[in-house]
Amino acid sequence: MNELIIRKGEKEDLEAALKLIKELAEYEKEPDAVVCDIASMERDASGPNKIFDFFVAERDGSILGIAVYYFKYSTWKGRCLFLEDIVVQENARNQGIGTRLFNAVKDIALNSKLRRMEWQVLEWNAPAIAFYKKHQAIFDSEWVNVKYEWDV
Repeated sequence: MNELIIRKGEKEDLEAALKLIKELAEYEKEPDAVVCDIASMERDASGPNKIFDFFVAERDGSILGIAVYYFKYSTWKGRCLFLEDIVVQENARNQGIGTRLFNAVKDIALNSKLRRMEWQVLEWNAPAIAFYKKHQAIFDSEWVNVKYEWDV
């Protein structure tokens, strides 16, 4: 088995990334919630108006996982990094892939001298909660998520 490679995602990786995103939606019991497509992901991950970036975990030419992130701004902390998702194929879990992806994103935040990296985890997702606790994450029960959603 070849070595696992963590690298920045490229346009050619978006199809595999979207497949993993759909796998995550299934896991989170929201299989019909994914409305992104390759064209919108390609637009949003490139060019002068790029709004997200991603890492891929690759072995033997197959993408086994992704980490999607973007930069945001905090009125108190300044520029921050938001980790949108880490997704690892179900049959590739418990091999350290999630940790390697998490550390790659964390390194972006540290090397960019950002004051905060944040993300969300579903309260019922015990494996993810255990993963983040293992990495000494700070869980904040004070803030409530609020959002609007609509069809476009």
